Amino acid sequence: MADHRPGEHEHRHHGHGHGHAHGHTHDSSPSHSHDGHRPDPFHALGRLIPHLAGRRRVHQLDRRQFLADMGRGTFAVAILGTGVAACSSSEPSSGDAAPASDAPATTDGSAPASDAPATTDGSAPASDAPATTDGSAPTSEELRWSQVSMGFVSAYVLVRGNEAAVVDTGNPGGEAAIADALSTMGVGWSEVAHVILTHHHGDHIGGLSGVLTNAPTAMTYAGEADIANIISPNPLTAVGDGDEVFGLEVIHTPGHTPGSISVLDQGIGLLVAGDALNGNDDGTEISGPNPDFSSDLATAEESVKKLAGFSFDAAAFGHGNPVETGAGPLVADLAASL
Repeated sequence: MADHRPGEHEHRHHGHGHGHAHGHTHDSSPSHSHDGHRPDPFHALGRLIPHLAGRRRVHQLDRRQFLADMGRGTFAVAILGTGVAACSSSEPSSGDAAPASDAPATTDGSAPASDAPATTDGSAPASDAPATTDGSAPTSEELRWSQVSMGFVSAYVLVRGNEAAVVDTGNPGGEAAIADALSTMGVGWSEVAHVILTHHHGDHIGGLSGVLTNAPTAMTYAGEADIANIISPNPLTAVGDGDEVFGLEVIHTPGHTPGSISVLDQGIGLLVAGDALNGNDDGTEISGPNPDFSSDLATAEESVKKLAGFSFDAAAFGHGNPVETGAGPLVADLAASL
């Protein structure tokens, strides 16, 4: 393997990124007439309703009906300025109240339904976005990324909004270089929510303990077939084809190791391939997996062909510098040569 100059290779791809509550204060203290007697509210209401009837449609209630409804605890009337508002715990009467929102009223006066299709159980419809493996809602913010060069091997820091992921951890002590990259990207360990391991080789997982000491709540992921060979202070989540982590599509690319994985961000067209592919010193060429360190070279070459079927523009590797543009055609040419 070629020895690469230490340092960080940073790539920034910048993306694009309240209602008011209104309350009414009502004076609930009792008032009295000048002769010392409490005024009859029903008498006042009876006088007010005919006056309001010319302004808007209201229901007139007799005293007996009003008291009966009040006794059941289902009906209340409030006199607000020049209107009469009624509410109850039962179904609203149709056609009387103005709709609660600015949207046009439905034919029965109820609040208009959402444009989203209703679910069968009446709950809010789910998002069309695919679910993530950790259950969180996927984010649409554009990804920024940085290579963390540690000599002959690289890790990667990915940032989306105020959250970060680390892909591979380098050799033991690699967390120091990763911390520098996080700082350069404007985040810290507290923003690291995900650690993704492309495979179980020591130069990719050696810094895992140090990384998780600094980011103890980060979810940690690896290909299922490699998990038995990874010692981690945190539980490991097995991932494979079609899974999504941090908005990244997981691609199972076995051969270098049985559980090798790559991750793809379709938004900016970035593939992080681990050791399923290799680069060169100046970021202009892509080669296949190293036959000296691959457990099954024939399967590893099939994984190269698999990656050629995906669309991406940039590719990043564990060994060699990233190809920042035109990586897709290079991988297609490589696959055709195998």
